[in-house]
Amino acid sequence: MSKKTALFFSIIGVLFLILTGIALSYQKSLLALSFLFLSFFTVGIGFMVKAKIRKKNSP
Repeated sequence: MSKKTALFFSIIGVLFLILTGIALSYQKSLLALSFLFLSFFTVGIGFMVKAKIRKKNSP
C-alpha cells in the first residue's frame, strides 16, 4: 500500500473518531454510534486493501 493511501485511511478513521467525541459532547448517542461504526469500517477497509495489495505483489 502506498503511503498516500495509508495516510488517507488513517486520516479518515481519526476524523470519524473526532466526530464521535464531538457527537458525544452534544449528547447525540445515535450519531456518535454511527461515527464510531464508520471509523471501524474505514480502518477495516484500509486493512483489507493493504492485504489485497500485499497478496497481489507477493510472488
